[in-house]
Amino acid sequence: MNKPVLVAGGGLAGAQAAIRLANRGIKVDLYEMRPQKETGAHVSGNFAEFVCSNSLGSIDESNASGELKKELSMLGSELLQAAYDAQVPAGGALAIDRKVFSENITSIIENHPNINIFREELTEIPTDRVVLIATGPLTSEKLSLEIQKLSGKEHFFFFDAIAPIVEKSSINFDKAFFANRYDKGDSCYINCPMDKEEYLNFYNILTNAPKIELKFFEKKSKFFESCLPIEVLASRGVDTLRFGPMKPVGLVDKRTNKQNWAVVQLRRDDKADTLYNLVGFQTNLKWGAQKELVHSIPGLENANIVRYGVMHRNSFINSPEILHPTLQTKLNPNIFFAGQLTGTEGYTEAVMSGLVAAINIERYLTDRDLIVFPEETMIGALLGYITAPHKNLQPINSNWGIVKEMELDKKTRRDKKLKTKLLSERGSEILNSLISEQHP
Repeated sequence: MNKPVLVAGGGLAGAQAAIRLANRGIKVDLYEMRPQKETGAHVSGNFAEFVCSNSLGSIDESNASGELKKELSMLGSELLQAAYDAQVPAGGALAIDRKVFSENITSIIENHPNINIFREELTEIPTDRVVLIATGPLTSEKLSLEIQKLSGKEHFFFFDAIAPIVEKSSINFDKAFFANRYDKGDSCYINCPMDKEEYLNFYNILTNAPKIELKFFEKKSKFFESCLPIEVLASRGVDTLRFGPMKPVGLVDKRTNKQNWAVVQLRRDDKADTLYNLVGFQTNLKWGAQKELVHSIPGLENANIVRYGVMHRNSFINSPEILHPTLQTKLNPNIFFAGQLTGTEGYTEAVMSGLVAAINIERYLTDRDLIVFPEETMIGALLGYITAPHKNLQPINSNWGIVKEMELDKKTRRDKKLKTKLLSERGSEILNSLISEQHP
């Protein structure tokens, strides 16, 4: 194809993809509607602007986010290097001066001979050239409609609230038990029972917990009745939850043969059976309050929360139906997606998806096989997770629970530090082999 690659969106994913492609000699048309059309969240027209926190998370390789950064570094991520160049002291995290960072990225893009910038809203998706859509959770209404036309309306979602996810290995099964309501089917739900006193303590924490104030552009959104935040349900009365998501009916602990006052159910969230989400626990509580609330639940006293509940306007596609793990669409080989639109969350994850999309776009343009990153790597685990079959896909960020398990003895499995060290070393070895063979 003689036409430049069209990259829609100048956030972290789009900027990373545009710079990588341009550095490889590929012409890019980069579309960014800001500042001509605002999102309501960004404060400038710069590329790769950090909207919320200025932290990309841990740099410790025993941490999942640190592992992802290591893998991006191995692949030569230009944006990760720019983040280190704009780093500010933050202990074990990679935090940046966001103004310096975005100005540096903007300068690189504006002065790159292979990047042509269009400061306008993309309203149609061309099919006669390679396109990367990386417009993020605040994708404009017009482009959202085009994505829905491309993918089917049923494969494009808007969620206002998301429930927390915990690691199964951190659940106390002296209190929690497996059971399906009325014993229907295999017992695949984890249940945390409460007596009346425990429930009232939980209810008191919930109804008095501080909430995150929604931004003005999010306040316009109405809650879905089927996806109400748990604190909104609780405000309707002390027993509302007991007749809703925490109803104990049909859930009998066979160890005690009794029906409890209330029950918190957890649903499996991954193929490896390592992650569970709290059913009906969509929330807008501050993260510290969420931690206190979750740890007040019998069986979850020491639960490792891998993702906190969040509430915001959040657009994303049904990646299992639409995307290959290469980030190329099943609908049209010319079209790729990257960024939070794919169902990944987090700054580092956005950079990762932009880099992977660019790598595979270059290979597509040069008639080479596209790369599916191994599930032993954090990159491969994330992309495998968002493109694997899900009944209820919800966005997720990097965590060790999605990485392919290793065969380890019981003692090593219990030693979390040693286990993650071994997983990290295995990931590096496998990624090094891929880089040597494929030259991404």
